[in-house]
Amino acid sequence: MSASSVRATVQAVSKRKLQATWAALTLTPSAVHKIKQLLQDKPEHTKRVGLKVGVRTRGCNGLSYTLEYTKTKGDSDEEVVQDGVKVFIEKKAQLTLLGTEMDFVEDKLSREFVFSNPNIKGMCGCGESFNS
Repeated sequence: MSASSVRATVQAVSKRKLQATWAALTLTPSAVHKIKQLLQDKPEHTKRVGLKVGVRTRGCNGLSYTLEYTKTKGDSDEEVVQDGVKVFIEKKAQLTLLGTEMDFVEDKLSREFVFSNPNIKGMCGCGESFNS
């Protein structure tokens, strides 16, 4: 992982209905712990207040998630605060992420944030891009 970005993977969720929540995005305890660790472990990022989640057009299936450190909330960002962690969702990604759960998964081969998104209609074979 580079100092200015974090890796994310797409995961389609089948047969899951949208559930009404107070937040556009929910974080698992593992994701909360990892975000806290990322923000504390980087002395050059001490003024960073959270992560910003967005989507960009790229990959073989259309869209891909982006994660960046951020110092401030943008004018049109949605703010999600959970267990002391702040995640800001860019305007372009707000409808795409509605009802999504963000998790952090670590195994022998990888460490990454995984988005379980009920709005995904298709995704590429490598799991890095999707369409909704």
